[in-house]
Amino acid sequence: MPSFDIASKVDLQTLDNTINTVKKEIQGRFDFKDSPVVIDLNKKDFTLMLEVESEMKMKQVIDILISRGMKQGIPANAFDFNKDAYPSGKIMKKEVTVKNGLKQDVAKKIVKAVKDSGLKVQPSIMDTIVRVTAKKIDDLQAVIKLCKETDFGVPLQFENMKS
Repeated sequence: MPSFDIASKVDLQTLDNTINTVKKEIQGRFDFKDSPVVIDLNKKDFTLMLEVESEMKMKQVIDILISRGMKQGIPANAFDFNKDAYPSGKIMKKEVTVKNGLKQDVAKKIVKAVKDSGLKVQPSIMDTIVRVTAKKIDDLQAVIKLCKETDFGVPLQFENMKS
């Protein structure tokens, strides 16, 4: 039976390249001259720690991070900016989580949307992916179209298409 997987992954090397590009751009910008900017990537937890001296510069760093990430192929919704920046002495700190893998609640939303569509497919949650099987490849392509049109709040990839 034809099947494919719905996943949400961010390539660690691409993320690392994006962070290095952001650091290089910030070093060359005049408005960041003589101001401390620290961007640390925790590769194990997929988290970024941003440290700057003001709220305005924090917004600029986030803007640079999103634009450089999109140029490298990382969607803007892969970054979770929900945690507020907090002051620590003379600097502002912010923890940014990079969404990697489908969380259980998002996977359930995807399965519910696919089942509610009325297509003759069988979605099933397998750890951090959703596997969809059907008798016809056309039904699987309809599921891909449905998922692309619906916003689940995470970037989705469609992989392992087997016929």
